[in-house]
Amino acid sequence: MDNRPIGIFDSGVGGLTVMREVMEQLPYENIIYLGDTARIPYGSKSEQTIKKYAHQCSAFLKSKNVKTIVVACNTASSVALDQLTENFDIPVIGVIEPGARSASEVTQTGRIGVIGTTATINSYAYQGKIMEYLSTAEVIGIPCPLFVPIVEEGWEYSQVAVLTAEKYLTELIEHDVDALVLGCTHYPILRHTIKRVLGPGVILVNPAFETAKDLKKLLTEKDLLNENYEKPIYEYYATDAPERLRRIGGNFLKKEIDNLHEIAIDNL
Repeated sequence: MDNRPIGIFDSGVGGLTVMREVMEQLPYENIIYLGDTARIPYGSKSEQTIKKYAHQCSAFLKSKNVKTIVVACNTASSVALDQLTENFDIPVIGVIEPGARSASEVTQTGRIGVIGTTATINSYAYQGKIMEYLSTAEVIGIPCPLFVPIVEEGWEYSQVAVLTAEKYLTELIEHDVDALVLGCTHYPILRHTIKRVLGPGVILVNPAFETAKDLKKLLTEKDLLNENYEKPIYEYYATDAPERLRRIGGNFLKKEIDNLHEIAIDNL
C-alpha cells in the first residue's frame, strides 16, 4: 500500500479535467493539484521558459511527497516531459502520448483530426506522435482558440458554442475524419457540442481519460496503488487568483473545491 498522493499540474484550470478522470478511475487515491495560474498560458512562452516552469511545478509537487507526477498540460507535455522524466526519481507521465496512441488504435480509415490551442497544434506534438504509432495516418490539426474562453464562461451548451464548433470543424468534416483528439484539457467539457456538430461517425478521443487509464496501469505495475479504502484527500494550489480556480474548476470537476491554497511563485 502506498498512500502518498498523486501530483497533477497544469498552467491553469484545464488540467482539472484530467484530475476528474483520475478521481473516477482511481477513487481511493489522494491527489494534489497545482494550477500555475499566475503564468498562464504556457503556449506563448519559449521552450526554455516552459521547461523552467514545468520543473518548478514538479519540484513543488515532489516537495509534497507525491509518488508520481501527471503533466496535465499539453504544452508542457510536448516540451518538457523528457526533461522531467530525467530529473525526477518518481514516474512522470504526460497527456499527449496516451491520446495519440488511442487515436491510432480507434481509427478505421487513418484520417484523424486533432484540435487544440494554436500553440499545441503548431508544436506538431500530437500529429508527430500519432504518426509514430500509425505511419500511414493522415492527421489534420485545427487550432480552436475560442473554445477555452467559451468553456471558462460556462457556455459549453450554448448556441455560441455550436456556431463556433461548426466554424472550426468544417475542415475536419470535409476531410471525413473518423477520430478526433480533444487536444486541450478544456475541450472534454465541450464534447457533447463537438459530437453534435461532427455526427455519430466520429470517435472522440479524450486524452484526459486515456492518461488516467495509463496512470492506473503504471501504479498497478509499480505496486504504488493506495489500498487504504478511505475517503481520499484532495488538495489544490494556485499561483494566482485561487477564487477563479474555485469557480471555474468546480464546473470542471462537478464538485465543490475546498482545501484550496495560494502558493507564491517565489516558493515554487
